[in-house]
Amino acid sequence: MLSIYIENFVPPLGGRMELTMSTNLVEYFTNPIKVKLITEIEKQKKITAKQLAKAVPQIPQATLYRYLKKMVSDGIIEVVEENQVRNVKEKVYSLVFDFDAEIKEMVNDKSGKGYLTLFQQFSNGLIYEFQKYVDDGDIDILNDGSGFKVTPFYATKSELEELAQKINETIKPYHEQEPTPERKLRNLAIVYTPPVAQ
Repeated sequence: MLSIYIENFVPPLGGRMELTMSTNLVEYFTNPIKVKLITEIEKQKKITAKQLAKAVPQIPQATLYRYLKKMVSDGIIEVVEENQVRNVKEKVYSLVFDFDAEIKEMVNDKSGKGYLTLFQQFSNGLIYEFQKYVDDGDIDILNDGSGFKVTPFYATKSELEELAQKINETIKPYHEQEPTPERKLRNLAIVYTPPVAQ
């Protein structure tokens, strides 16, 4: 079930980088464009701007290069190769961190403090996206299609894992859809709370 958390590509805890609000990493949790870029880079392991442009065609080229430059300066990605293509050096990018390994290490160490910090940054990222949406001014809550809901339920560990698998299977075809003028990029945030004390 861990994969449902890892797919959000939240930054690692301790070791090579500290989680601090001053790093501006909150924006990478729920900004749909940046999540998409990070997902593509993670999937390919190494990727060029040209390859990214094909994978995320809804991002204008100038915006894409600006995002890449900022992601490098924020320490999210790094240039691992430079290939000579005609008269231009083509940069090859890769993620700085192995997010899967970092999060698994945190889970195995049962780091409650680290886990809470991670969740706080995840939550702040969602609040940041809603704040941007509200600040836009020209919003239509009903037709824009955002919302949130809490549903209490009882489940064993195996039943919870089964639920997570079904949710992943349901989301997958939508995650793989190509963008269109009508099909907007969104985030689906999934949270399983710890068992509630009774």
